[in-house]
Amino acid sequence: MNKEKQPDDLFPSIIAHAKEYGFIFPSSDIYEGLSAVYDYGPYGCELKRNIREYWWQWMTLAHDHIVGIDAAIFMHPTTWKASGHIDSFSDPMIDNLDSKKRYRVDHLIELHAEELKKNNQTALADTLLQEMDACIAQDNFTGLKELIDRYKIKCSVSNTCNWTPVRQFNLMFSTQLGSVSDEANTIYLRPETAQGIFANFLNVQKTARMKIPFGIAQVGKAFRNEIVARQFIFRMREFEQMEMQFFVKPGSQKDWYIYWKEERLKWYKNIGIPVDNLRYHDHVKTAHYADAAVDIEFNFPFGFKEVEGIHSRTDFDLSQHQKFSGKKMQYFDTETNQHFIPYVIETSVGLDRLVLLILCNAYKEEVIKKENGPDDSRVVLKIPPPLAPIKLAVLPLTKKDGLPEIARAFIDTCKTSFKCFYEEKDTIGKRYRRQDAIGTPFCVTIDHQTKDDQTATIRYRDSMLQERLPLEEIKKKISAIIRLPL
Repeated sequence: MNKEKQPDDLFPSIIAHAKEYGFIFPSSDIYEGLSAVYDYGPYGCELKRNIREYWWQWMTLAHDHIVGIDAAIFMHPTTWKASGHIDSFSDPMIDNLDSKKRYRVDHLIELHAEELKKNNQTALADTLLQEMDACIAQDNFTGLKELIDRYKIKCSVSNTCNWTPVRQFNLMFSTQLGSVSDEANTIYLRPETAQGIFANFLNVQKTARMKIPFGIAQVGKAFRNEIVARQFIFRMREFEQMEMQFFVKPGSQKDWYIYWKEERLKWYKNIGIPVDNLRYHDHVKTAHYADAAVDIEFNFPFGFKEVEGIHSRTDFDLSQHQKFSGKKMQYFDTETNQHFIPYVIETSVGLDRLVLLILCNAYKEEVIKKENGPDDSRVVLKIPPPLAPIKLAVLPLTKKDGLPEIARAFIDTCKTSFKCFYEEKDTIGKRYRRQDAIGTPFCVTIDHQTKDDQTATIRYRDSMLQERLPLEEIKKKISAIIRLPL
């Protein structure tokens, strides 16, 4: 039986658990941290790597018309002029004149709507959010300010409604290239990884001998000067994206958009995410260059939020780079004997958000009923076994009688196939609990019978059931369970 926590209590528990058990630490923790920047610990980096590798294999192995690249973080500054980021990569912001605190307008309004719902004013909250969506769809900043005034939305610091007008704030980090700091040498930390794909479209198409339709995948760091970074690793200033740009013939984009929309949802089902916790959210307002856009959202403890976007970007990106570079970004179709600029379907997912999704979906606080004696409890991460940081913990029952040697020899036969962990300190029960807390799906106890018949007890994390099997069979069983479908 699970102890049910309310979302407001659950999320802080997940954050605390992530730090205590080596998943995620505040960056520069010894210096009190750096706002909205995080480091991944021993188990967090393994979880992140497992997610990244499965996404990469699913994209580039399961789909034979997708190849990968690894573009540089720094790009020629004209790249960002062509993409529109210099002129329009902005969020509507508002400042409180008393506290000097700056807010992203949609976040400020959403927080107020959450408070209304807590006070049983759900209908009013829904009306507020609908009015906000309508203003955002029309870029109506005056209307957004009027909403904030009409609903008397206050600053959380000053508790006043003394607001500036709403204005745009560019989110790109800038720096200087070379030793001289002047405007001519200004370059940017990339706010997205997609432009490296677009700039290399012709290089990849020619060298990999790709024919339309085909895709280019990339995983890499991106940087955004988020003014309101919140909700742990959900919104950070330094984050990792996994993107695939799929190039198609003009006129076929709607069919491919539907295809990738369905394919990407299937991927989440493959990693064990319950369908009830996923949903599509069509954009209220699409970007000026897009003819369709949808988000895949997950039900976090703080509500349904975006983890991935699928966008039909038309030919905007390649056309813009053709215009600003003077280089033709066209594809020659040998079947029709025609040149054309391909349309693009984009799938873009935040890797850090996926880590948070897995942690939120996996975190459970359970009460274990016992017939004799008091009830027990445990905190367990029910991470899908293929993604778990450690797949197998091997635990000798005692530190003597040759059991540690048998345990380490068994690990030697497994460690080239999957990640293993050895521990001999404390009772078996305490060791089980520690492995539950980091999400290890299988524990094997080496005991005195193992010396006689080469069998051991395997204990399953989720059910806590145990069975005795030959060591060789245990290895085969784990290897089969941790395979994800491609």
